[in-house]
Amino acid sequence: MHMRLMLLGGGNALGQALLRQGTEENIEFIAPVPPVGGWTPAALTQLLDEQRPDALLNLAYYHDWLQAHQPCMERSLLQEQSVQRLAELCLHHDIILIQPSSYRVFDGSRTTAYSEKDEVHPLGLQGQALWQFEQLVRTTCPRHILLRLGWLLDESREGTLARLLQAATRAETLTLADDRRGNPTLVDDAARVLLAIVKQLDCNAPLWGTYHYGAIEAATSLALGQAILAEARRYQPGELQGTVTPQPHTLLPDATEEPQHAVLACKKILHTFGVKPRAWRAGLSALLERYYRHL
Repeated sequence: MHMRLMLLGGGNALGQALLRQGTEENIEFIAPVPPVGGWTPAALTQLLDEQRPDALLNLAYYHDWLQAHQPCMERSLLQEQSVQRLAELCLHHDIILIQPSSYRVFDGSRTTAYSEKDEVHPLGLQGQALWQFEQLVRTTCPRHILLRLGWLLDESREGTLARLLQAATRAETLTLADDRRGNPTLVDDAARVLLAIVKQLDCNAPLWGTYHYGAIEAATSLALGQAILAEARRYQPGELQGTVTPQPHTLLPDATEEPQHAVLACKKILHTFGVKPRAWRAGLSALLERYYRHL
């Protein structure tokens, strides 16, 4: 690896997966510890003026962007200022900026898979914030990669996977949509894709733009929940008493914010970076093993 790589957010689940996989491939990251007040515009300015990496992966707000159940408007406003400053600094110092985004930028009205060319129309506050962050990067820093991910699952205690398992442990009835579809995508798989992108960029390939990635086998949220609980009962036999009840998307409380159809088309990333999607079911056991290991 010729480029000097910086990772903001090395402490979250996706950052940890990147560091693990990078170590296996002898790819090193500068992973600074965030200051007490977080990555403010002033803190970012000082960091990049001193370090000046060749490429920067911005996972600093990973949980809020890709795992949080409810967005925090106050934090979103602060993050907007930081993303704006980060994009300006990357432009000034000629740094490649790589940043995640999400299927939530779409409204879910399209029943076929969304491509990068499809019109963006976010439903909820989280999707609107992500679209705003995308626009800031796109208009400010030409040398950028924006990676929209599908339904991302990680082993964190406050993530999407944890919320489902905790509800099942409390013997709650889990109401999941049988007509809401997306690409379940495991955190290790997302890290693999980011590393593949970095390795191509290290060859001086100017492949800037927006890309989609989601794992093979689109599923309904009902089918995903059933698969998770079936696998999790191997680790907690007799403890996951929650039952899964199907419900139409329109009757769920988050129907006005969560896209009903969220499947992402991944042809562009395959043809550009050679990234082949993997099956999410194949990695589910390893993800749950990590989750229960750290309980």
